[in-house]
Amino acid sequence: MDSMKEYLGPTEFLDFDKKNVSDKAFEIINGLKSEKEKAIALFYWVRDNIKYNMYTYNPSNRANLKASVTLRRGNGFCMSKAVLLSTFARAVGIPARIHMVDIINHKIPDWIEELMGTRTFHCHGYSELYIEGKWRKLTPVFDKDTAIKAGYVPIVEFDGENNALLAPYDEEGNLFVEYAEDWGIYTDVPLEKISKIFSKNYGKIYDKYQFQKPDKLES
Repeated sequence: MDSMKEYLGPTEFLDFDKKNVSDKAFEIINGLKSEKEKAIALFYWVRDNIKYNMYTYNPSNRANLKASVTLRRGNGFCMSKAVLLSTFARAVGIPARIHMVDIINHKIPDWIEELMGTRTFHCHGYSELYIEGKWRKLTPVFDKDTAIKAGYVPIVEFDGENNALLAPYDEEGNLFVEYAEDWGIYTDVPLEKISKIFSKNYGKIYDKYQFQKPDKLES
């Protein structure tokens, strides 16, 4: 386990040294014995109890990405939900880290593509948990209600053994998600890198509006 030490401690963003975070993690796994059972419970709690909210993705606000803040707020985006899941895992002794990639979502509404200028979501984050001797990839991004409402099916499920990532095709065989650029694995959120990537790829819409809802944008 010494080789996993860097994936077990608290960090600025994976802040399970905050009592509310560690207490919630142990509450979720109460009575469970195996790593697999604990990981499954943590995944589903984060997936469905933290509602998806793309408008909170603001890398200019450091606190916005802390697990403690996401837990208190009760909603988040891909990276903040992955951070919370990885933080919970570390709190209960499961090695965890963050994997950052770009994804292309072929099912987003046209107005979101118009807002961002692309269907590519840069710096999409998901969790990697070391369970029973193997790293598993998990994305708790869309809660069940949001996934059904938006037609983001199949819904991501986790059985404790296989990766749980967004599917490349929906249930009708249409393109859903493509994994594009791979930005690598991190022990903590690479905030400075995210800010640079956002500024470069989203340009003025990021620098000025920080992904506010359309009705809040300046004319």
